[in-house]
Amino acid sequence: MVNAREVLPLLRGQLLQNEPLDRYTSWRIGGPADYLYLPADLEDLIYFLRHFPQTIPVTWLGLGSNTLVRDGGVRGTVVITQGALNSLTEINEESIYAGAGIASAQLARYAGRLGMEGLAFLAGIPGTVGGALAMNAGCFNGETWRFIASVDVINRRGEMATRSPQDFVISYREVAWPRDEWFIGGQFICARGEKAKAMDAIRCLLEMRSKTQPTGLFNCGSVFRNPPNQHAGRLIEQCGLKGKGRGGAVVSDKHANFIINQNHATANDVEQLIAEISETVLHQTGVQLMREVCIVGSLSA
Repeated sequence: MVNAREVLPLLRGQLLQNEPLDRYTSWRIGGPADYLYLPADLEDLIYFLRHFPQTIPVTWLGLGSNTLVRDGGVRGTVVITQGALNSLTEINEESIYAGAGIASAQLARYAGRLGMEGLAFLAGIPGTVGGALAMNAGCFNGETWRFIASVDVINRRGEMATRSPQDFVISYREVAWPRDEWFIGGQFICARGEKAKAMDAIRCLLEMRSKTQPTGLFNCGSVFRNPPNQHAGRLIEQCGLKGKGRGGAVVSDKHANFIINQNHATANDVEQLIAEISETVLHQTGVQLMREVCIVGSLSA
């Protein structure tokens, strides 16, 4: 293990060793990280990336949704963006800058209060801006990158750059970019409208989400991407998999594209249930479901 005090004498954030990651994921599942770093702010993050040994890999985590951390944990360092990269600023009448650590729902509400329309769908995404940028998150007919003017990124050496959407290959729930860079914020463009209309759109979306999704339970959001012209949840339900369990994990009775940590599930429980769902749907319907959730870490320590 690295002696943090020797290597990073000026670090202001927290650097923890062998830290369990279950408390940092929305599934409340996950083994320990070799190191867990909670930056004090952007400047502290830059210092960390420049001075921590380059041979130690870095994994980024926001609210820990859309992520399954395996029971063996994560080798290297996990960086938690929430609480650090939290800039949220109105640039002009049609644009907002949001840091990667800002919750997507927080950005939606901020835009709504300004009377900016178009970002209401972000209220239904249980993650951060950084995660939304990384996977082109979307729901209820909205997608993140439709509203992006530019993004700020940082690499493993702590060097920052501003990039345009043209620098990325953007598709449904997927964004391709140089993998030694990570998002630290983005400029969102949306139309100025009426505050009441914008806030009402958020309210209606949240009501619909509450009626159709298992909010308030330990889950990661949607497990699978929707196949072209189909819905993953409907296919899973059609195969009779609602309520299907594996260990402490179970397919939601409310929405079949959600897996609930119902009774102290392990990551292995969830991963095996994901595989069983995929195999069953392929066998019964001929449709190969693609995972939306990211699986990281080791099967064993």
